[in-house]
Amino acid sequence: MKPYCTFLKNRASGLFLILGITGSIFNFQAQNNPQNITAMSEEQTQENVLLAEYQGPYGGVPVFDQMDLELLQPAVEKGMALHLEEINIIASNPNPPTFENTIEELERAGKALNRAFTYYGIWSSNLSSPEFREIQGELAPKISDYSSAILQNTQLFERIKTVYENSLTEPLEEDKQRVVLLTYENFALDGADLDENAKKRYAEINKKLSKLYTTFSNNVLADEENYVVFLEKGQLSGLPESFIKAAAKAAEDMGEKGKYAITNTRSSMDPFLTNSNERELREKVWNTYYSRGDNEDEFDNNEIISQILKLRDERVALMGFDNYAQWRLQNRMAKNPENAMELMEAVWPSALARVEEEVADMQALADAEGANIKIKPWDYRYYAEKVRKDKYDLDSDEVKQYLQLDNLTEALFFTAGELFNYEFSPVPEGTVPVFHEDVKVWEVKDKNSGDLIGLWYLDPFARQGKRSGAWATTYRSHTTFDGKETVLASNNSNFVKPAPGEPALISWNDATTFFHEFGHALHFFASNVKYPTLNSGVRDYTEFQSQLLERWLSTDRVINQFLLHHETGEPIPAELVEKIKKASTFNQGFATTEFLASALMDMKYHTTDPEDIEPREFEKQTLEQLNMPEEIVMRHRSPHFGHVFSGEGYATGYYGYLWADVLTSDAAEAFKESPGGFYDENVAAKLVEFLFAPRNAMDPAEAYRKFRGRDATIDALMRDRGFPVPESDPNE
Repeated sequence: MKPYCTFLKNRASGLFLILGITGSIFNFQAQNNPQNITAMSEEQTQENVLLAEYQGPYGGVPVFDQMDLELLQPAVEKGMALHLEEINIIASNPNPPTFENTIEELERAGKALNRAFTYYGIWSSNLSSPEFREIQGELAPKISDYSSAILQNTQLFERIKTVYENSLTEPLEEDKQRVVLLTYENFALDGADLDENAKKRYAEINKKLSKLYTTFSNNVLADEENYVVFLEKGQLSGLPESFIKAAAKAAEDMGEKGKYAITNTRSSMDPFLTNSNERELREKVWNTYYSRGDNEDEFDNNEIISQILKLRDERVALMGFDNYAQWRLQNRMAKNPENAMELMEAVWPSALARVEEEVADMQALADAEGANIKIKPWDYRYYAEKVRKDKYDLDSDEVKQYLQLDNLTEALFFTAGELFNYEFSPVPEGTVPVFHEDVKVWEVKDKNSGDLIGLWYLDPFARQGKRSGAWATTYRSHTTFDGKETVLASNNSNFVKPAPGEPALISWNDATTFFHEFGHALHFFASNVKYPTLNSGVRDYTEFQSQLLERWLSTDRVINQFLLHHETGEPIPAELVEKIKKASTFNQGFATTEFLASALMDMKYHTTDPEDIEPREFEKQTLEQLNMPEEIVMRHRSPHFGHVFSGEGYATGYYGYLWADVLTSDAAEAFKESPGGFYDENVAAKLVEFLFAPRNAMDPAEAYRKFRGRDATIDALMRDRGFPVPESDPNE
């Protein structure tokens, strides 16, 4: 499964409670008299560059080179005030509510604030600092109050409700009908219909949660920055030369010249645990990484988890729900926690059985070497790599020599060109402002028409102040409402930056994630919706498109053209490719189990009475009940499970990666069965038309049926992972 992958503007900061619940709020820029109010609003924003309209080429771009932290809090506060003024004008309109004077006006409102939050997101995810975190803490409750002021505006909701109810008897055009439904649901599901006392408590809870989410996220980042393992020259046994050079550079950047830094991020931890011959050091690095947020110090997150769970439970009880999961999943593809659990429990036994086989293979190899150990979690990657070499004669580091970041970037562009007819061209340095020297920008055009689609920003390397994982986001989304908007999309990774003059080589897993995140970017670029709200996503569907794009990494055309040896330029040998393909289901027990453990834990947290939960003990007991193998740990242990506890985007939604992977495996078989394989023009056209371009303008289940001609089944997923396919029920 995949690391952090969030593309809504709340990312891991968790501040914007309203996002993921009311996805259109930050796309608003409306008023009763658009020309006059817009002119007034824009005039008031010119004094702060973080609020000002984007200027320059490509329909305007963010002025990342003019970012000044002193301007941030005033920009956000001013943007919220302007947006609330616009909202009040819409709500107090004396004319009867219509789609045009209510829903469309909401779609226009809040552009200045949206720009401020773009810069806020950069500081939060890419350029965090103690100074920013102080501002973040001050803004969190103010943002919560602002959100509540919109969601609990009775006049506004009554207008939305009237338009919605009218549309049930007099249906609108399809896209308008969808916008009305989503807008109404966004408000109704977030307590807009509660009585005044319940609304007051609801707002109080959101305010408390906003502070807790911010603290949780910053605590994890603090542990990632504060806990670094420094090695001496004699402690490098087994580590690849490229990794050693990068670790030396990282240590030098931290003022420890002559040492080697293993930073507390997955991209550093994972290759170290895979290659280091020093078992005690593997245990130390493993413990450092998996104890983030769990060190019983000022950055410990366990008590915060307890508070979050109790507040979430109290909040949904105000609306009559038995638990948070029941409330959260009602407008997802799964619809309820029972359906999500049914899918996970269908896969879990096969994953456990495979882990047992994998551990047996590793233990046998360790015994044969005379290691005199019992396999522990910090041994799993190390011995799995040995078994891979033994079973498949496949060396991960050998593969890595053909996975150069620059070439893989070109492979992304090639894939986008073949499937979407997109052409990527580098933007000359200095043409478009960037927020860090590592960031590069490309222009995206339609190859057939030459029309500009937008810009693609890439921030590839780990650094201090950048949150871990990989993610995609937009600085501006496509719409044709009030004029066409070009897309400004961004991919962000945490690859280990190479030493000067050295190539950036990454693992197969990292290359897969690179394709995954680019899938999100293509989803942004392919949008053909009119209304901003239709760019929102359904959580257990939005990972599908990106997971599907991963499949193109292992296609022959990508392998033969872009997997070239970084020194010789020779293509990856056919026999090595064959080994990779034969080993495609290798270690699926580990990959599936570490992911599913986190997804199951997420659901258990939110379907259990929080009064009975002490996080450390609950995690331990729940994993024991699930028969979690002692040789594996959850991919995201509770105290650093940012998907779930630094915001609400993935809370009770982490299962969505598996739900989306059912669709992914099934859709991949559609390509495999076609005459042109993964580059079949007809299937690719349907892919774009039904699965990428509509965004949320179409119900996901309906969209998938239009693409595939039927619903997806679990069979392809089980085949992909090398697990037994369930027998069909003859009564169905």
